[in-house]
Amino acid sequence: MKSLLTTIAVFAQVYLLMPLAAKAELDSTTGVYTGLDSTTVNTIAGTGAGGTSLTTVIGNGINVLLGLLGIVFLVLVVYAGFLYLTDQGAGEKAKKAMKLLTTAVIGIIIIVAAYAISNYVIGAMVAVVE
Repeated sequence: MKSLLTTIAVFAQVYLLMPLAAKAELDSTTGVYTGLDSTTVNTIAGTGAGGTSLTTVIGNGINVLLGLLGIVFLVLVVYAGFLYLTDQGAGEKAKKAMKLLTTAVIGIIIIVAAYAISNYVIGAMVAVVE
């Protein structure tokens, strides 16, 4: 479990630092990386002049999390379909697949409701802050 959390943490850090790496350009005349001045870093990080507010960052984080849960839903539906198709008439796998599919559909309904509520709340918070 600890190695899984470490792996997730490493991938999250790499994902969050990708914009900085994408902005870095090697100047062929001087051999120095350009594009990483403090204004660019602050804008990418969401701080300083031209950055985004904390509520927007939190809202984006929630939206990313709910998007990942949507991907989990897709994986569960594909797995339930695989179980259903490989049942071969025994009935046990088909029952498990239908139960899994029902649970996944209930989950996606909850995810969509959470997405709608969080979008509304974060939008209202941004409107109040601005």
